[in-house]
Amino acid sequence: MTKFIRYVQNIIAALIIFMLIVFAFRLTPHPPLSEALSFSTVIYDENNKLLRLTLADDQQYRLWTPLEDISPNIINGLLLHEDQWFYYHLGFNPISIVRAFWATYLGGGNRQGASTITMQLARMHWKINTKTIGGKLQQIFRAIQLELMYSKHDILEAYFNYAPFGRNIQGVGAASLIYFDKLPNKINLPEALALTVLPQSPTYRIDKKTGIAGKALINARRRLLERWQEQYHTDNNIIALFDLPLVMRQPEQLPFIAPHFTDQILQQDTNLNKHQQRVIKSTLSTDLQQIIEQQVNAFIARSKQKGIYNASVLLVDNKNMGIKALVGSADYFNASIHGQVNGTLAKRSPGSTLKPFIYALGMDQSIIHPKTILKDVETDFGFYNPENFDRHFKGPISVTDALIHSRNIPAVYVASKLKKPSFYQFLKQANISNMAAEEHYGLALVLGGGEVTPQELASLYAMLANQGVWQPLTLTQNEHEPALRKPLLSPAASFMTLDMLLKNTRKQDILIKKQKAMTPIYWKTGTSWGFRDAWTAGGFNHYTLVVWLGNFDGTSNNALIGANAATPLYFNIIDAITAYYPSQKQYHNPAPANLTQVEICLPSGNLVTQWCKIKGKTWFIPGVSPITVDTVYRPVLIDNKTNKVACPPYNPQTSHIEVFEYWPSDLAKVFAKAGMPKKQPPKSTHCNNAQTYLGDPPRITSPLKNAVYKLRVNNQKNEKISLKATADGEVKELYWFIGNNFLGSSPVNASIDWVPIQSGMFKITVIDDLGRSDNRKLKIDLLE
Repeated sequence: MTKFIRYVQNIIAALIIFMLIVFAFRLTPHPPLSEALSFSTVIYDENNKLLRLTLADDQQYRLWTPLEDISPNIINGLLLHEDQWFYYHLGFNPISIVRAFWATYLGGGNRQGASTITMQLARMHWKINTKTIGGKLQQIFRAIQLELMYSKHDILEAYFNYAPFGRNIQGVGAASLIYFDKLPNKINLPEALALTVLPQSPTYRIDKKTGIAGKALINARRRLLERWQEQYHTDNNIIALFDLPLVMRQPEQLPFIAPHFTDQILQQDTNLNKHQQRVIKSTLSTDLQQIIEQQVNAFIARSKQKGIYNASVLLVDNKNMGIKALVGSADYFNASIHGQVNGTLAKRSPGSTLKPFIYALGMDQSIIHPKTILKDVETDFGFYNPENFDRHFKGPISVTDALIHSRNIPAVYVASKLKKPSFYQFLKQANISNMAAEEHYGLALVLGGGEVTPQELASLYAMLANQGVWQPLTLTQNEHEPALRKPLLSPAASFMTLDMLLKNTRKQDILIKKQKAMTPIYWKTGTSWGFRDAWTAGGFNHYTLVVWLGNFDGTSNNALIGANAATPLYFNIIDAITAYYPSQKQYHNPAPANLTQVEICLPSGNLVTQWCKIKGKTWFIPGVSPITVDTVYRPVLIDNKTNKVACPPYNPQTSHIEVFEYWPSDLAKVFAKAGMPKKQPPKSTHCNNAQTYLGDPPRITSPLKNAVYKLRVNNQKNEKISLKATADGEVKELYWFIGNNFLGSSPVNASIDWVPIQSGMFKITVIDDLGRSDNRKLKIDLLE
């Protein structure tokens, strides 16, 4: 009896030691079974449509798929087909081994295997040659090792990711995606059973052209289905699907959509470990990509006779800065045009496409407003003497017209006045890369002396649509860090710049511009020096669109003019997109709250007087936009008898008022050269005193002269300063200025309120609509 007890105790002790060894193996840290593998990268569009599946480092298609993401039909089919005792054995099945040994070596029958799922994983993981007895024993030992170190869940998951599925496809994730364009948890029972039988015979024939599975694969699936029906109830409708041809897409038929776009994602993704799973959901829209590619192909086919062979196009969603479509070249596979170069990343001269940002900066820096009159005349800016594209001058021209007609002299003039930031500093703030020192460019930077990429240009135009906030472009939705946001322009300047660009109407839209359904489009062209680059950039709805035409080797072509070459393709793309999405929400550009409109005298761009003959309105930023009173149209007293300027003292009964236009000599010269000479104002040299119009100038009554106003910061809205003045009886309107900045206008005998935002000494000026003025200074102290 004592011996029996000791025997039982020894057995229990041995079992305890065995269990401790098992637990030690299981609890000891060990690498994941995926560590030895490298993986493919799969890239989807915004709607989970496959764009591209790359090869792993060993030239296999392989995607690691968690067991939870695999259809139960695949899992149950595998266990039924391969290893029904998987959850009960310790890595090998002794009964199966004995049966296989007898059949193979003693029974004289066909060679049989006895590998469990764990044994098969051991063979694939450690690359064991199992054709010999020694190799088979090693396989069994390794299978036991796997069972000791890993859970059944991990082993089964690893098997599904190691198993071969034909060709160079490894793992159920890659097989399901390639063969059926589905994730492994989305496939139906006929597809699941087809995948189940493939690992045992990965050489089953599948027609490479049609993708139809051969008889051997169909028969193997049918045999498995018969066993399946013994174990699981199956609906007759599902059984009927097994009679249909089994079509399996082949690797060479995988999509290769937007190759430049996916190339860029993969290049940015190089810092990731090759053993990490890479499933990337991009921002691209396959539908928009195909629309643009079709338009580019059709345009290039029509333009080859002009020597235009290449184009790059970029479409960006302003709402999230995601790239919705990217065409890097007209043909990715055309070596003669260097088709694999991504033109949207190439540095090129932007021509005049940067001019909108010069004017936007000018509006923020109190230099101009949209109707400011600039001089388009021959001008020497130190050592720089720019010309217009047409080598002609238009004389006085508004900022809006100068931008729309892309006049060079006005743009250079405004750029020469920019301070903090200068135009160069602004471009640096907007992340324009690889710029030389500011002195290298000078004012030539205004007219395309620097270089930008289409992607950099798109980020600038998207900034206008986003109220002056610059943000980087995004290619993927996997980015978790918040996007960098930099306010570089005010919402008011951005709005006015877009408002000016919206007035740039294409010819075919002139007849339909009154139709409410017309899509508002803003755009700007650009042509680089030497006709090497043709651009059109702008936007519509909530998109920014950039089109570039040229040659990657820099070859010039006289046909490469922005308005003639790039603009037609630009509008073809917009027309195609709006036709495809007719109900898409159109672009809406609401005016910021701090913007208002004032009446101006259009020939001068300044506030109207009673003498102005041509009036209009302009946007302006109170306290910022520079607006003075018009001085082009001036009244002159003419003697009734001599028709000469009347000399003081004046006699209204013997004289009358005539209005003359006073233009600077350089502008008068342009008018004369254009065949539109202006009538010369009369001379008053015969008078001893210069003539001034009858009546008294306005007089400021509030605020008090040399007063000091102490205001509380925490009650600023209620701490207003009332501005008021008396005026001559002929005056109808008074214009108020704080320093050189226009505050607003008021009728005579009415006041206007001013809320100071900082302490200091200020000059208050009032000008009546006859051009006369008064001013006074006051000191503001803002108290905490």
